[in-house]
Amino acid sequence: MITTSGLTKVYRSRGREVTALDGVDLHVREGEVYGVIGQSGAGKSSLIRCVNLLERPTSGTVTVAGQDLTALAGRGPRAGRELRRARSRIGMVFQHFNLLSSRTVQDNVELPLEILGTSGKERSRKALELLDLVGLADKAKAYPAQLSGGQKQRVGIARALAGDPKVLLSDEATSALDPETTRSILKLLRDLNQQLGLTVLLITHEMDVVKSICDSAALMDKGRIVESGTVSELLATPGSELAAALFPVGGEATGDDRTVLDVTFHGESATQPVISQLARTYNIDISILGAAIDTVGGLQVGRMRIELPGRYEDNVVPIGYLREQGLQIDVVGAEPVLVKEGAK
Repeated sequence: MITTSGLTKVYRSRGREVTALDGVDLHVREGEVYGVIGQSGAGKSSLIRCVNLLERPTSGTVTVAGQDLTALAGRGPRAGRELRRARSRIGMVFQHFNLLSSRTVQDNVELPLEILGTSGKERSRKALELLDLVGLADKAKAYPAQLSGGQKQRVGIARALAGDPKVLLSDEATSALDPETTRSILKLLRDLNQQLGLTVLLITHEMDVVKSICDSAALMDKGRIVESGTVSELLATPGSELAAALFPVGGEATGDDRTVLDVTFHGESATQPVISQLARTYNIDISILGAAIDTVGGLQVGRMRIELPGRYEDNVVPIGYLREQGLQIDVVGAEPVLVKEGAK
């Protein structure tokens, strides 16, 4: 549904160049919620603004619903009309709501329809329908100043849906909200994704957002995507930075003659007493140094850091047992040294 290829954005100011995007390749499948996460300055906002051509890329292509938007971003009246038409099918939700204080809630939702030339009666019908969808049917005649932050963001979401988009872009939509309101907005976005078949691309710096609603995710750093995939794939990828950030665990080895493992549970394995079975099967004492568990996509997922007595070469069989149970095992610290058969 959304594809970027070799996307580059360079800002020039006072003789200096700053590369915000450096050859970004991104693929968001139809109907999924895709999160892009990274620290401030990673290029997230530039990426999402290039997806709907609010920022024109320096090079590369952006394709949405099979249409190359960068090919429409040429010069002249015709190019402008075609790009506006294509952009009308892409909804955008902003961090700070961007509502017009002099307009009522209903009038704010109607604004995109006015721009599209929709008749007054149809605008009113559509706006009230969308306000009902986001749970604000009783606030149609209120003004933004009379609303809470969460209610303002719901108005922003309703306005973004006015053009019946297939794609919804969310630019840090929950970062200005308290945790409880954030959860309600994320639930609304997931509900809209499922009810309307919306493809949602959101950027965030909050891991909880990815954990709560995203099917897939990408980690950005210095203008590049350094890791991407479905959340389940990332959790099953050895050494995944995103997986470790989603489920951080800590704890250091208590001695040099110890093996520390990060064990990732997901799916059915998350409910099985694997660690206690390991201890009984091999008659070893296992220390739990840290653990984190949560629900992702309706499935329990967790990570646990455990310590086994002995060095890695002494624990090859127990580690193999854990992997046979369908668990992702990462050895913490130095790369394990395998002892060749017959070596002294």
